[in-house]
Amino acid sequence: MPGLIGKKIGMTSIFNSDGELIPVTVIKVGPCKVINIRSAKVHGYEAVQLGFGSKKEKNINKPLLGYYKKNNMSPFALLKEFKGFDTSDMKIGDEIKADFFKEGETIKVKGKSIGKGFQGVMKRHGFSGVGGSTHGQSDRQRAPGSIGQSSSPSRVLKGMKMGGRMGNTNFTILNLKVVKVDSEENILMVKGAVPGSVNSIIELLKN
Repeated sequence: MPGLIGKKIGMTSIFNSDGELIPVTVIKVGPCKVINIRSAKVHGYEAVQLGFGSKKEKNINKPLLGYYKKNNMSPFALLKEFKGFDTSDMKIGDEIKADFFKEGETIKVKGKSIGKGFQGVMKRHGFSGVGGSTHGQSDRQRAPGSIGQSSSPSRVLKGMKMGGRMGNTNFTILNLKVVKVDSEENILMVKGAVPGSVNSIIELLKN
């Protein structure tokens, strides 16, 4: 489905026409430039490759840098393909801005959640802990407890809730409403929260 690449700026709140306070996430959307157009005849599928951000030339491999120079473009930090665009009137070098989305429509937002490192079972899974420190249990309050059986099956079952890496996972939030579009500054405000930390890269997709 068609979409754009953006950067999460942060969260704030605005008032609508009825005086209602709405929490919104501010997103810098593009402008995204059309890098390549995939066609079914040449590539076997139809899609549009968009570029976002900027990158130094020394950090780009030579084939890709040659392609940029051939099309008079500066290197982009991120390239992403999107299907569902109408490519009949589209050409390489076109810019797609925030006004691609309209106020009031619902979109999907994809991003990577904030990484929290290695965490124990209480924070990661919501365990309540062992409890008091009676009978010599002075250091077991946050322990997971028993994790397996005795002689049968004599192993730890897959999927057991234990400590481990938390966060840093791809998430897709559905049906977020576009509250405001600033086409001059390429700013989009969507109702609610989106995954990722400030300045993280996210994808915005039309439903």
